[in-house]
Amino acid sequence: MNNKCLKTLEYNKIIDKLKTYCKTYIGKEITAKIMPCFEKSDVINLLNLTKEATSLLYRKGNIPLSDLPNILINIKQLESDGILSISALLNIARFLKISREVKEYFSSIEDIDLSTYQKLSDIFGVIYINKNIEEKIFSIILDENTIADTASAKLNNIRRETKKLEQDIKDKLNSFIHSSTYSKYIMEPIITIRENRYVVPIKEEYKSQVKGFIHDISSSGSTIFIEPISIFDLNNEITNLKIEEELEIERILAELSSILCNYVSGIKSNISTLGDLDLVFAKAKYSIDIDGILPKINDEKYINLISARHPLIAKDIVVPINISIGKNYTSLVITGPNTGGKTASLKTTGLLLLMAYSGIYIPAKESSSIYVFDNIFVDIGDEQSIQENLSTFSSHMSNIVEITNNITPNSLALLDELGSGTDPIEGANLAISILEYLYKANATTISTTHYQELKNYCLVRDGFENASFEFDLNNLKPTYKLLIGIPGKSNAFAISKKLGLNKEILDTANSLMKENDISIEELMKSIYDSKLEIEKQKEYIEKNSKQIETLKKSLEIQNNNQKEKQDKILEKARNEAKQILESAKEEANLIIRKLNNLDKKDLATANNLRNELNAKLKDLNADSSSNSLSLESLKELNEKFSLKNNKLNNSNHNSSVTFSKNSKFKSQNISSEINVIGQTVDEAIFVIDKYLDDCAIAKLSPIRIVHGKGTGKLREGIHKFLKTNPHVKSFRLGTFGEGEMGVTIVELK
Repeated sequence: MNNKCLKTLEYNKIIDKLKTYCKTYIGKEITAKIMPCFEKSDVINLLNLTKEATSLLYRKGNIPLSDLPNILINIKQLESDGILSISALLNIARFLKISREVKEYFSSIEDIDLSTYQKLSDIFGVIYINKNIEEKIFSIILDENTIADTASAKLNNIRRETKKLEQDIKDKLNSFIHSSTYSKYIMEPIITIRENRYVVPIKEEYKSQVKGFIHDISSSGSTIFIEPISIFDLNNEITNLKIEEELEIERILAELSSILCNYVSGIKSNISTLGDLDLVFAKAKYSIDIDGILPKINDEKYINLISARHPLIAKDIVVPINISIGKNYTSLVITGPNTGGKTASLKTTGLLLLMAYSGIYIPAKESSSIYVFDNIFVDIGDEQSIQENLSTFSSHMSNIVEITNNITPNSLALLDELGSGTDPIEGANLAISILEYLYKANATTISTTHYQELKNYCLVRDGFENASFEFDLNNLKPTYKLLIGIPGKSNAFAISKKLGLNKEILDTANSLMKENDISIEELMKSIYDSKLEIEKQKEYIEKNSKQIETLKKSLEIQNNNQKEKQDKILEKARNEAKQILESAKEEANLIIRKLNNLDKKDLATANNLRNELNAKLKDLNADSSSNSLSLESLKELNEKFSLKNNKLNNSNHNSSVTFSKNSKFKSQNISSEINVIGQTVDEAIFVIDKYLDDCAIAKLSPIRIVHGKGTGKLREGIHKFLKTNPHVKSFRLGTFGEGEMGVTIVELK
């Protein structure tokens, strides 16, 4: 796709806008060079990368990218074994710090699923970091002009010695300027520095009275700055130390530069990597700001843009359009008056495709689908080529020639005012032949025109479809709503009538119109209105159907959940019943063993009792295995055991065996707390009722019912039930440390 077409569709303005979202100079440079891709796999990769970046922005906020220092020249110096300056080293340390923070931004995501950010993971993964060298530079260099005293032991000693000498000089000069001998020669009692040497200001008339070296004279000539001879040697020592200091700093900078030479490749690669990330997140932020969506990519060579908006028009002004092509027709002809939005629809379609091909979300509604064409050809506008002295028609034809010579079955052509700029009859026929040629080439074409002949041609030619923009005759304004299937009307007569044109003129104009043309347009409009009404009804029915289906699924889920809870409760009851049976067996066998120890006189009675007991237990086992064991059967067993036991107690034997429904077993296995959070009131009461029975049998009290705070409905329902339960002596809400309003403490009788 050539640059002229990109400019016509205003792709350059999108790129300029995108650059404002970049944070780094390299990101802006990379952005300025991007071009749309025309390979499906590339487009999908770019869009998925933006998708990952968008997700990460919502999850982690903005990536910590700031304006990077331009270190390219410093990298070249290092590659040439050069020694970097203090500011250059500081810039590299800042660059390394930003690189590390960017990498940590990604690696610090908790519970990260790399499959969700696979493409970004590949980019973040190659970022080079070196915290040791980064911190080393920052510890040595305090700012653009200052090396820390601790940069080396030698530098520290030099500066300490320099400070000592400076203090000695100040002490001597203070004594000098305040002495009775020299104080009268002093212009001001201050110590200053000239040419890096300490001096004192002497009045001009007394300069011969002070032995020393003159370093400066004031502009008025009244003050002479003299270095007294007494501090000459000390100043020399400081000068020598300053030279040593500079040499040591140079050595430190050379050492740091030498270390950095080992990491040049990693640092250099970070420049482009951070630039790429800057671009990716710029796309994501721009996509969010324009309320963009990730379009579906289809293989069927069709476009279906739903509520598509031109991204360069303000959100509160732009009118969304629905435009589709490629399924039932491959040539869409948009007709109607000027200012109706025809050209804007072409630009919107082309620009949104280019944005998607560049990895930018498009301002449209979800479910919008696009195809990745191998090229987009554009002929929009009536610009004349002044250099070639071409007319409007010739300018259009030059573009058409290029298009027809290069079109392929996978190309899209956007043609504005096809056939205009020449004789209407010739122009219309030429436009029809061009569209027919593109159709036979299996290309996809969207065009605009004024010609009636093209409207009629679309009505009878397979693969062609009319479209137009709605016009509000009451307000004499276009609505910019695209009506696919309806040829456009100029509305010239209606507009003229609204504006007050003489009726006689209008009547004459109407009489000159071909009746067939009027009838066809009116018929098509009527059909379209009927279609709209049917679509509304269909949409209403589909909406209700979806609501019914959603409700049905919700009820099914609720029923399944209810059944699952009931099954769990029944299973729990079966398990508890099984435990009771096993315990009952143990106690029964214990009774039998004790009965076997009775006197022979009562042996027959004991054997009868044992046989009867075993038969009953056998029956209960059968009941348990068939999941039909009831609390009543257990009570019956208990009563019979007690009755037989009483008979034995009334005999002359000293047996004290009793059966008490295995209260010891129960007390060891029943928890003093039950949790019913998430259950309905009915479900909770069913579970609590059985739990209270078990606790009463086990003589377990107090107990805790955990119901949670929530809305309070579950708690109220449980309290209402507890008031009527025969096992309950009293109950209260939990106090601090017990669960407060989320727990009820129950005392049993």
